[in-house]
Amino acid sequence: MLNILVHGASGRMGQMVCRILQNETPDMVLAAQVSPDLAENAEKGIFASLEQNTVLADCVIDFSHHTAAPNLAAYCAEHKLPLVVGTTAHTEAELAAIKDAAKTVPVFRSANMSIGVAFLAEIGKRAAALFPNADIEIIEKHHNQKLDVPSGTALLLADRISEARSDAEYVIGRHENGKRKPQEIGIHSLRLGSEVGSHEIIIATGAETLTLRHDAEDRRLFAEGALAAARFIVKQKAGLYDMRDMLTKEASL
Repeated sequence: MLNILVHGASGRMGQMVCRILQNETPDMVLAAQVSPDLAENAEKGIFASLEQNTVLADCVIDFSHHTAAPNLAAYCAEHKLPLVVGTTAHTEAELAAIKDAAKTVPVFRSANMSIGVAFLAEIGKRAAALFPNADIEIIEKHHNQKLDVPSGTALLLADRISEARSDAEYVIGRHENGKRKPQEIGIHSLRLGSEVGSHEIIIATGAETLTLRHDAEDRRLFAEGALAAARFIVKQKAGLYDMRDMLTKEASL
């Protein structure tokens, strides 16, 4: 039985993870919830901060805010806790803190916890390699309260595609006039209503157009992905892992 500490438990994703842990995971339990927005209750495992937590856990799932990364990473390294990072928009300093923790404990980090998005990234990379001279654009849609632009997932897709294009140049939106450069990967963001998340890769050669798309219809899929990541990461040695590592490992079983 895995005891899970949910960091950022008061947010939409944190709440979703907690609900699933409380009702649907016979192999995992919700050991602790950490968030400054929750009314602290040590007897129920609810704490305002990691430093106040008194509950033993086997893994931390983080859906808080990217600015919490340094403190969270240091805490997990100190307490030898495997970590699943579900936040995005990290600065270079925050990423460095995560990578530093991965020298001591296993850390799973992905801009998107969806297996479908992981597959989209892989076929996007393959398509970019098959059409080396094609124009590539990425369009992402999210709800109107989302803070980071572009989405971490859009950048994940662009990063994967750039593995097939070493000279790739990201263009975030097109707010100026001018011809498109051949090496550009355009990234465009829409913020609409309660949209959960949609990501589209368009690859156009001039003679044909290939459109690859993933639509998230329920945030539950990200929570389930994070829980799958927790099951995976607790079995690994210290290091930094992502969705590709998990899918490769699962496919080999």
